[in-house]
Amino acid sequence: MLETVFWTGCHSSIEELLQFMGHRRWDQLDFNCLVNIFGKVGRGGMESLLLDVPFVCKSWHKASLDPKCWESLIFPIIFTSLYDSDVETEDWTFDPFLKRFVRDYRINKRRFSITAFIKFMVSRSKGRATEIRLPVCASEAALKHVADSCRRLKNLTLPTDVVYYKSRMIPDMIGKWKHLEYLLMGSCYHDMEKIISQISIHCKNFYYLDIPDCLIRKEAALAIVKLPNLKHMIMMNSKIERVDFVRLLKGCKNLVSLDASNCLGFGAGDKEISILASRISDFRCQGSRVFDHHSKEGKYLWFHDTVYDGR
Repeated sequence: MLETVFWTGCHSSIEELLQFMGHRRWDQLDFNCLVNIFGKVGRGGMESLLLDVPFVCKSWHKASLDPKCWESLIFPIIFTSLYDSDVETEDWTFDPFLKRFVRDYRINKRRFSITAFIKFMVSRSKGRATEIRLPVCASEAALKHVADSCRRLKNLTLPTDVVYYKSRMIPDMIGKWKHLEYLLMGSCYHDMEKIISQISIHCKNFYYLDIPDCLIRKEAALAIVKLPNLKHMIMMNSKIERVDFVRLLKGCKNLVSLDASNCLGFGAGDKEISILASRISDFRCQGSRVFDHHSKEGKYLWFHDTVYDGR
C-alpha cells in the first residue's frame, strides 16, 4: 500500500516520502517495502540513496545496504580538475557530491579516490547490477572492475568522454555482458564497428541502440545490420553517408523506431529513404541534410575522424 501511494503521487524524492509518513515510526516500516522503494529511488541517481536515506534511522540504513537497492548504479556527473582531458585524474576536490560523501562518511581524504569510489558502489550491488551509467572520469581500472563484476548488466550508458578516450577497451567489456539489451554511447567516432560486432556475437537479447552524435561508416553500418533483434535506434546528430543509411534501412528489418533527426549525409526529403522507412512505425529524419566532401564542413568531418583514428 505504501509503495503504491508513494510512487503514484510523488516523484521519487525522499523528502516527499518523509512528508507522507508524517509522525509514523519510520523504524517500524516493513524491511522489504523499504528495499523496494529505495531501489526505485536509486534508478533516478545514487545521490539520495547514498547521502540521505542511510542517515534517517537505523532501519533505513540497514535497508539501503541491501543489494536490491543497487541494481541501478546511476553515477552522477563527477567534475575533476582535469575535466574534459584525456589524462586520468583522481583529483575529486572540485566535485561537491564527492566532497559531501567524504565528509558524511568520515573518509580520510588522502586515501579516497574516484576509482575506489566506483569500485565501492559496484560492490554494493554484489553482482546484481542490471543498469549502469558511468561517470565521465572513469579510469581503465574502474572500467575493468565494472566489466568483471557486473555480469548481469542489461542497460549501459557510456558518456562521451569514456567513449572518446577508452573506446578500444569497450569491445572486450561488451563480451562479458551476455544479457545486455540497451546501449547509450555518446560521440563514437572510431571503433564503433568493433563494439557493435561484439554486441551481435555476445548479446542475443540486445534490442535498443542509442548512438547520438556518432560517425557511422560502412563497417559500422554493416555491423548494425547484423544485430538480429534490433527494434529501436537513435542516431540523431550523427554523420553517415547516404549509401550507408540506405543500407541500414534495408538491413534492419525489425526496426520499430528510428530517430535520424539532424543527421549529416542524406536529405530529409529523399524519396527513396522515405519509401524504405515507411514500414517503421516511428521514423524521424527532420533536419537531416546532405554534405559535400569538398566543403568546409565535409573537410572538417573527415579530418576530425582521421585525427581520431591516427592516435
